[in-house]
Order: sequence, then C-alpha cells, then structure tokens
Amino acid sequence: MKMSTKKLQWLMFGWFFVFPFLPVPGYWITIGNYIGLYSIVALGLVLLTGIGGLTSFGQAAFVGLGAYTTAYLSTTLGWSPWVGLGAGLVVSGLAAALIGSVTVRLSGHFLPLATIAWGLSLYYLFGTIEFLGKYDGLSGIPALSVFGIDLSSPRVMYGVIWLCLGGCLMLVLNLLNSRPGRAIRALAKGKTMPEAMGIHTAQYKILIFVLAALMASLSGWLYAHLQRSVSATPFGLHMGIEYLFMAVVGGVGHVWGAILGAVVMTGLKSQLQDLLPLLLGSNGNFEIVVFGVMIVLLLLWSRDGLWPWVASVWAKFHPPEPEVVAPAIAPDGYSDLPRRARPQAGALILEVSDARKQFGGLVAVKDMAFEIRAGEVVGLIGPNGAGKSTMFNLVTGVLPATSGEIRFCGERIDQLDSRHIVRMGIGRSFQHVHLIPQLSVLENVAMGAHLRGRSSPLAAALRLDRHEEARLLFLAAEQIRRVGLGEYMHTPAGSLALGQQRILEIARALCTDPTLLLLDEPAAGLRLKEKEALADLIRQLKGEGMSVLLVEHDMDFVMGLTDRLVVMEFGSKIAEGLPAEIQNNEAVLAAYLGGVE
Repeated sequence: MKMSTKKLQWLMFGWFFVFPFLPVPGYWITIGNYIGLYSIVALGLVLLTGIGGLTSFGQAAFVGLGAYTTAYLSTTLGWSPWVGLGAGLVVSGLAAALIGSVTVRLSGHFLPLATIAWGLSLYYLFGTIEFLGKYDGLSGIPALSVFGIDLSSPRVMYGVIWLCLGGCLMLVLNLLNSRPGRAIRALAKGKTMPEAMGIHTAQYKILIFVLAALMASLSGWLYAHLQRSVSATPFGLHMGIEYLFMAVVGGVGHVWGAILGAVVMTGLKSQLQDLLPLLLGSNGNFEIVVFGVMIVLLLLWSRDGLWPWVASVWAKFHPPEPEVVAPAIAPDGYSDLPRRARPQAGALILEVSDARKQFGGLVAVKDMAFEIRAGEVVGLIGPNGAGKSTMFNLVTGVLPATSGEIRFCGERIDQLDSRHIVRMGIGRSFQHVHLIPQLSVLENVAMGAHLRGRSSPLAAALRLDRHEEARLLFLAAEQIRRVGLGEYMHTPAGSLALGQQRILEIARALCTDPTLLLLDEPAAGLRLKEKEALADLIRQLKGEGMSVLLVEHDMDFVMGLTDRLVVMEFGSKIAEGLPAEIQNNEAVLAAYLGGVE
C-alpha cells in the first residue's frame, strides 16, 4: 500500500503549498501556519512514539526551548534570528541527549510518566526564570528576513513554515528507508531481536529522542518569529498532550499521519471554539471534551489512526507497487562487503563447559557441557521445559550465564551481550518469530545485514548512503531467494504463513554472515516439501563450512539431518551421541522419545 499512496501524499502536500496563493481569508492562512507548526512537532512524535515505541508527553517543552532560546538571543543580545535557530537546536539537542540518556532506559508506564515529569519541570522554569520574563515572557522578537527581504507577512511565513516541514518530511522519509531506519523500526519490537541483529537499541532510542526534540525546537523557533513574542503558556503539559493527540488521530505509525492529524485537530478545534459556545450558551474549553470522546472512539474503531483508512480508500483506485526494490544484478562494490572467513573443517567452534543459569531458586540450565565443530550440524532436543531455549539464550547473549564457561572460537562469550556475540559470528532465529509485520520480506531480512553496513543516520537522511543501501538490499535478496521465498520478496512479512515466517528468520540470520547458526524450531509449521527444502538448505550450509545448532521436536527431521544430538531434561544433559545411539538410549526413550523408532 505504501507506493500506492505516494501520489496521494504529494498531492496533499502540494495542495497546502499552493494554498497561500489562493484568494482565501487571512484567518485561513493563520490556521495553515499553525497546522504547519504542529505538523513538525507531530512528525517528531510519529518517529519517536509511533515508529520507535517511546511515548512522550513532553514535546511541548522542547518547542519552548527553541522559542525561548531565539527570543532571548534576539531581544536581549540583539543576535540574528538565524543564529537563534542554530543555538536553539544545540540547546534542545543537548537537553534531549541528557534527558533521553536517562528517560529511554525506562519501560512500561514509567517512560510516559518520566516525560510528564521533565515536561512540567521545563515549563516551570520557563515561567519562573527572571531573564526569560517569568510568566509575562519576552516580546519584541524581530521578524525573519533573508538578504534584507522581510518575511514577516503571514503568507510569506506560511511558505517558510511549510518549506521547513517539507524538509523535515524528506529527511525523515530518507532516514526510515535506510539501514539506520530499519534499526529504528525494529525498536518497537523490544530489545531481543534488534540486539541479535547487532543493533545498539539504546543508541537508536536516544537518536530518535534527539531528532524529535530538534523538530520540536525548529517549530518553536518558527513560532517565536511568527508571533513576535513568547510566554510559557503554549509550552505546558496540555499542549504536549495535544501534540500526541495529533499524532494518534492522524496515525501514529505513519509519517504522513502527522500532517493529517494536525489538519484534523487544528481545524476541528477552530470550528468547535466558534460553534460550541453558540450551542451551549457559555464560554469554556468544551472542545477538550469533544476531543476526548473522539480519541476514545478512534481507539475503538481505528486505533491505527485516520491515515491508514484514507490510504486504503486511495489504494482501491491506485494498485500498490513495491517501494523498496532489490537490484536484479549485483551493484558495484558488492564484493567489497565484509565477509567472514570460514574456520578449518573440524575446528572447535563452540565449547560449553558446566554452563548454569539460575533464576532465583530455579535452575533452568544445570552444568551443561557440549561442543560444536566447524561444518557440523548438532541437534539440541528434549521435552518442553527442558531448558533448550534458555541454553540458546546463553549462547547468544540474551542471558548471562550464572556460572560455567561458554567459548566461541576460543573466546569467552558467557558474559557478553547479543550485539557483541553476533558481531563475532553467531546468528540465530527465534522460537517465537520476531518480525516487523508491516514491512516487506526484503526489509525484514535486510535487518540482518545491519553490521555489514557503516552508513550514519545523517548520511541516510541526506541520501548519501544509496550505494551501500543497494548492496545491502541485494545481499538480503540473495538470501531470500536462497531460502525459497523469492516470490514473496515485496510481500508484507505479517501476511506470510507461520512456516514461511520461520524461513524468513533464517534468511535474516544468514545476512549476519554467521560462522555458527542457531535455529530454534525452524521446521515448526512447515509442510513436508518445505521441510525437505529446509533440510537441503542446512546441508548446503554445512557443505560451505557453517556450523548449525538446532532445537527441533520433529524427530524425523532431526534424525535424518544432524551429525550429533544433545538431549536435555530438567535443564541437564542426559545423553549425547549419534542419532542412532540416541534412538536406542534408554534414558532418552524414557524421558522424551517414548520408544519412537
């Protein structure tokens, strides 16, 4: 649906650009100015909350930082408003980095509560600091000008505001359609999957926190020079809530929903302020009540906001096309992508020695010991609850070992995190699939290539990473074809069958260029032919020198594929050996196989 709405997006934006050239009343231009200002802040919230999964009620405070910085510098010190813009961005960016380094570590309801706390704190400072004019604020702010040309006219300021909004839109869209953008999109899925792909989730959370603050600061700078005065009132918690409402109404997970939400909320608020006093016979902020009812109804009937609904109506008349297209042939420099050297056949790859994991008094893994060598396929089997997935998590750094040692290629990894371990050469899939459902198969698989690229978020936003991006997408496309999902490359991952999603995760893990591949129940949900294709793929990987450790309950699949089996029960190893030996092991038969031949 994304490409089918591209024309709609730019038609909508183009309409707002030609709007001031029409013979419309000045009041409408004023409303258009505020829609543009609010859209910039809401766009930051879409990036922060809708895409990154970090709820914030405090964006109005960053609007205030941008407004007060330029107001103080231009009125008290006589500096140029353009210097005020740079200073406001620096102040807001530093404040956001400091606040974000603490705030984004919180989760659940603690995060939005923290944003309320610092939002109220900054609002209090705006209204009590002497040199900021306390609650009277600062007035006499100069108008914007460029090369002596006065920009104070509302219609001219309209163009400035919407040019700034257009620039922010382009930068955000470029960023999201890139390697750093895929990392940002993965944040909403929690920490486990992104970290297993080598994504530094804490850094990317701070990044989007700062970016949202910078956009809010830009809006505050524009607001100050539009109004020519500032006071603390527009930067309070109530306005922070309204900004979040705009993002939610438009579609908090959709970039263009920021503009739609600002249009609906600002236009509706303007009309209700005129209409409700006539209906109710008294003055008051009755529009707040209407907004509250509207938000409740929206969450009941269309919790993804209005933009998906508008886009779906548009798509009925404009069939969708794939937005991200992988190159048909290898782009220049593709062979320069970093590739890991394969260890010599038979070399010791993984060594687990007396590994133990305790959760309080519960021992989930008890003194486990086994080895994996290069080019070997080892099965880890046992009944449900035996500790297999916990053992996987110890090897991949999701959990630290309580005691014992785990060595990979001679180096201890039992206390390392997932990012360091995948960088060393251990890739994995998950027992319960971790995908971004709305993204295409290609984009999901390309997340696995995160460590294979080096582009910065700034380079991505400015489209300076296109050559690297083409190489990463081609790499992802190669792995997709390799696992047999080539025909689904541009299909949303959430629409695939469960078995196909598991295969997709294998392709994503292969993009990390692993020496050791850990597969957690890869054959679950697959049909016979699909299982045969998966077995052929694993044999091919083995032939290339890759080692594979897999957890699987399908014994026919395991017995015909693995070189050795390790059997677990109640967190302990009860047997290890060749598949034929395990089939006849009395302890294994009693605990798990139950006499199945």
